[in-house]
Amino acid sequence: MEITCINCPVGCRLNVTLENGQVVSVTGNTCKRGEVYARQECVDPQRMVTAVIPVRGSAMPLSVKTRTPIPKKLIKDCMKALADVQLDAPVEAGRVVLANVCGTGVDVIATKSVP
Repeated sequence: MEITCINCPVGCRLNVTLENGQVVSVTGNTCKRGEVYARQECVDPQRMVTAVIPVRGSAMPLSVKTRTPIPKKLIKDCMKALADVQLDAPVEAGRVVLANVCGTGVDVIATKSVP
């Protein structure tokens, strides 16, 4: 399988060999991060999720993100859960706006303050 590493601007073309659902070799990377990325991406891809949600009492929406990456397959469910979040102004940066999103153990946090 061939994938492109997204860890830095170089964008190495990685060749990944899988056997029985496990990575047995990675070639084409110019740094160790490429190998780590390929192993993660081919077995359990994960992504940071960013979004904006409305805040009652403010014309400015609130930008939010997952504290750490979540499984890629749960992004749609995460976005649906965020659609149900109701917040009132003010909101401080760093506040947990949705704890344990989709049972991942990962919190969604505010990335800025909304007065």
